[in-house]
Amino acid sequence: MEALPLFLDVRGRPVLVLGDGQAADAKRRLVSDAGGVPVERLGPEVRLAFVALTEGAEAAAADLRARGLLVNVVDRPELCDVTVPAIVDRAPVTVAVGTAGASASLAKALRERLELMLPSGLGALATAIRALRPQVAARHATAAERRAFWARLLAPGAPLDPLSPAADPEGAIRAALAGAQPAPAAEVRVIRVPAAGAEALTLGDVRALAAADLVVHDPDCPAEVLALARRDAARATGTEAPPGAIGRVVVLTAG
Repeated sequence: MEALPLFLDVRGRPVLVLGDGQAADAKRRLVSDAGGVPVERLGPEVRLAFVALTEGAEAAAADLRARGLLVNVVDRPELCDVTVPAIVDRAPVTVAVGTAGASASLAKALRERLELMLPSGLGALATAIRALRPQVAARHATAAERRAFWARLLAPGAPLDPLSPAADPEGAIRAALAGAQPAPAAEVRVIRVPAAGAEALTLGDVRALAAADLVVHDPDCPAEVLALARRDAARATGTEAPPGAIGRVVVLTAG
């Protein structure tokens, strides 16, 4: 990655927007849509600033940065601490596409494709999941069991497949809880890593790594191969799945 993607909660908080015209107005709308309060003067509570000035943008950005603010300068990625991604809004789900300032047009094109792919009811699905997380936690005590529960429901073709419209997501979750069984034994996939490293892995290997809940690997496993796994996947050193493992386990061994 060239930039760290984060979501910033600005609800009820002031955000400085400097400038006039369409670019500044667009930033004010962006701030307002996120629940923030666009302001035109710097105050003690302001931590984020958008600069949309036709003249003096570089000096204004330097001054604001020296005061401790995170700064976005419209159309000047080299002056930005923060860049604004192309956004697909399915609140509370937000999909952001960024290119680290390389091409806003590319980000926009990708956003338009994603708009067509993601169902309009995706927000209702997320809301239902959030509402029933306490019940799922009460039924499944460990984080691994909860991940396995949600993975089964959100898998392609499953009741909560996020790319398929769900008429009653809350009902589907309740039905799954009512018929819930103990988490199944681990699904273990052994991948032999060729000497050529990540370049020689099959598409199936890459998909398995991207979906794994636990990655078991030897100490000499190439970093480029481990980088293909989910960042939040648990890691362990070894040559086989540990006793009691559940969910999707990938074991990486030397080829």
